[in-house]
Amino acid sequence: MSKPSRIAIDGPAASGKSTIGQRLADRLGYLYFDTGVMYRAVTWACLERAVPIDDEEAVTRLANEVHIDVVRPTVDDGRQYTVLLDGRDVTWDLRRPEVDANVSPVSAYAGVRAALTEQQRRIGAGGRVVMVGRDIGTVVMPDADLKIYLDAVVDERARRRYCEMMARGEQPSYETVLQMMRRRDMIDSMRAAAPLRPAPDAIILDTTCMSISQVLRAIENLMCPVEEK
Repeated sequence: MSKPSRIAIDGPAASGKSTIGQRLADRLGYLYFDTGVMYRAVTWACLERAVPIDDEEAVTRLANEVHIDVVRPTVDDGRQYTVLLDGRDVTWDLRRPEVDANVSPVSAYAGVRAALTEQQRRIGAGGRVVMVGRDIGTVVMPDADLKIYLDAVVDERARRRYCEMMARGEQPSYETVLQMMRRRDMIDSMRAAAPLRPAPDAIILDTTCMSISQVLRAIENLMCPVEEK
């Protein structure tokens, strides 16, 4: 009996990927790797260094220059991991509204994706990993043992992101969060490089009305046939 060694979880923003991915990895004793933080780190680097987001060549060049590490939490403040950008902790900076507003165009650049995809594949090749993102099952790990695509209606996803931001002491407008979510969905699904879509063999789960425990149970049930082979 064997468990799926490489698990890909994809889906739009705030569909539950990060929470489910981390908890599933903890249960299995696997590495949890949210690939989206790499694109957020490049976006934050651009914002800090005044690199124009619409300058694809400059953004791609920066993506090839910066060093990004994702490690287990180094501070007990509710984080799921620690992200180091050139050795500096930028974990919470990557969740700023300005990063939310700019990460989609950055992640749509083919050169940026090429710079980061190879690192993601190298990590996935080691197995015993739950990898989370938007193109894991379609591009990064197309041969993953189990592919899950989490989704939810945009209003619910915006509500989740709004609550996350409020919990961190921010005071965003729900309508602004909703507009940003819709814009990001459009950019992610229409980009030329690795657009957001379920892999043909992915299992699609609508989490709109599901609790975290219900989603985890559904995924664990999907793993049973793999374990019985």
